[in-house]
Amino acid sequence: MYDPSQLRTFLSVAQTLSFTQAARRLGLRQSTVSQHVRRLEDAAGRTLFTRDTHSVELTEDGEAMLGFARRILEVHEQAAAFFAGTRLRGRLRFGASEDFVLTRLPEILEGFRHEHPEVDLELTVELSGTLHEQLAAGKLDLVLAKRRPEDPRGELVRHDRLVWIGAERLRLDPDRPVPLIVYPPPGITRALALEALERQGRQWRVVCTSGSLNGLVAAARAGLGVMAHSRGLIPPALVRVPDRAGLPELGQVDFVLVRGRRRPSAQGAADALTAAILAGGDRLHRSGRKGL
Repeated sequence: MYDPSQLRTFLSVAQTLSFTQAARRLGLRQSTVSQHVRRLEDAAGRTLFTRDTHSVELTEDGEAMLGFARRILEVHEQAAAFFAGTRLRGRLRFGASEDFVLTRLPEILEGFRHEHPEVDLELTVELSGTLHEQLAAGKLDLVLAKRRPEDPRGELVRHDRLVWIGAERLRLDPDRPVPLIVYPPPGITRALALEALERQGRQWRVVCTSGSLNGLVAAARAGLGVMAHSRGLIPPALVRVPDRAGLPELGQVDFVLVRGRRRPSAQGAADALTAAILAGGDRLHRSGRKGL
């Protein structure tokens, strides 16, 4: 009933909330992307997206289709791999930003290990900036991380907005420097937060530095200050800082998959893990978010 190519297109649009970016990711014309979505909507008999010239949003039926599409494509890939009789082997060095540790990325990796038991998967969890450095140094084969706005590299997985977050009871004094909770350099959110405050001419002071997301979250929960974070990945017990606090806009952030130097022994595994992450991209967020 549902064409796998149309389901893949639907997932790409749902993850990027952009027909243009989905077309770029899939290597299709934008008209083809629109056609795939329209045909899938015809097959389902439901509208999956609401869209105008400025935005694309999933409908309630579109949200329901996400889970179905992912499961259909997973079974489709399992069947294709079984009847092709090919088994991936080799060593794959995969780096993931700590932003995704508390999402359902582990489920995606578990599924990958189940489907490809002979792939030796090595996982590195680090700051996005550090992962990009290790990738450039040839220490990793594939990275899932944030990229800076001006960086064109990588295949888009999620497009999100950076926001200021903190404890619900936190109150900022407009006459005092902004208390910042930040990653150490080369943290991308750190750099974007400092750049935004400097553009506004707002004074700031670092009250906590930690290379661990858990450390930053603990400091924020204790009410020590504010931190810049992806809107779709706000940790439990933290909320967005209200606009009345007067903090500057932080802009957009992209989470991307970036390939390293191609090693023949890792190429097939990198292709398969990339496909699994792109197909399961709707799981790379934190549910039950508060303060959105």
